[in-house]
Amino acid sequence: MSPSYSLLAVASLALCLPVTNGLAIATNDSYLEYAAAVYSLKDTYNSANFFSSFSLFSGADPTGGFVNYQGSLSSAQSAGLVNTNNNQVYMGVDHTSTLSTSSAGRPSIRVSSNKAYTHGLFIADIAHMPGSICGTWPAYWLVGPNWPAGGEIDIIEGVNTQSTNDITLHTSAGCSINISGSQGGTVLSNSNCNAGNAGNGCGVTTTTANAYGTSFNNNGGGVYAMQWETSGVYVWFWPHGSVPADITNGAPVTGNWGLPIVAFNGGSTCAVDSHFYSQQIVFDTTFCGQWAGAVWGSSSCSGLASSCNAYVAGNPSAFQQSYWLINSIKVYQQ
Repeated sequence: MSPSYSLLAVASLALCLPVTNGLAIATNDSYLEYAAAVYSLKDTYNSANFFSSFSLFSGADPTGGFVNYQGSLSSAQSAGLVNTNNNQVYMGVDHTSTLSTSSAGRPSIRVSSNKAYTHGLFIADIAHMPGSICGTWPAYWLVGPNWPAGGEIDIIEGVNTQSTNDITLHTSAGCSINISGSQGGTVLSNSNCNAGNAGNGCGVTTTTANAYGTSFNNNGGGVYAMQWETSGVYVWFWPHGSVPADITNGAPVTGNWGLPIVAFNGGSTCAVDSHFYSQQIVFDTTFCGQWAGAVWGSSSCSGLASSCNAYVAGNPSAFQQSYWLINSIKVYQQ
């Protein structure tokens, strides 16, 4: 299918832009426009094939979390941590066992797609995500080989009682981005994507309502779309009931969607294709560790227990809402 294009003006600029590899590129290398290509469906992941298309991770948490990832599908099913009831993919955590802080951590799930991708449009229809709960650190993301060489794209991420989403990129050295063309309210916290920069990468904080945690769940869930092409990485969100018709009809056209929540623009300061490639899709829910645990003492959660690990170990019922419920993940490419 031949791409079609719909250029969107950014700020008050009216530019006539060349098209390269299906992308509208600003002549000053600032990538003030983003691609609006027509995509074809390549892969659908849903209750029929999810657990045959994703593998469970069983190693120690790379982020130092107080978590015991279950690597066996059969044991995870027996423990009630995964199922495909009602044609939805459920991935939860143990919320009945009181643990010792010296234990391996609270049982949970981390999965990675067996297939890896370079470029594409990734549309996630999610009915429920882990709630805004003290001690939790859920994420939906993509990651490449030999981290951080192949890059990382964090589409949904937050910790503790956070109510809005953080969206972040991590790369090897030599990639800095700008967010020209992003929705208002999106704030760039760091432009240097180098994961060696205290592990922070380049990311934004958002103010989009009902797009994360408990408020997302209370509003009936929604759809995240992430477009990744040579020009950069772009993320949109809609609550259920407001999803564009081209998405629900299976023929998404990004040019119909207006400004993304965030436009991570590459250009002369970041050769996107050198820093992002061969990435797998990942869902996980971890606890404490290098983010949720690190900010425990300065958060509203600090009065609940002496440490994040102590709270997670001793309060299983707090995590009843710490689960993902996925309708589908669809991957489109040009």
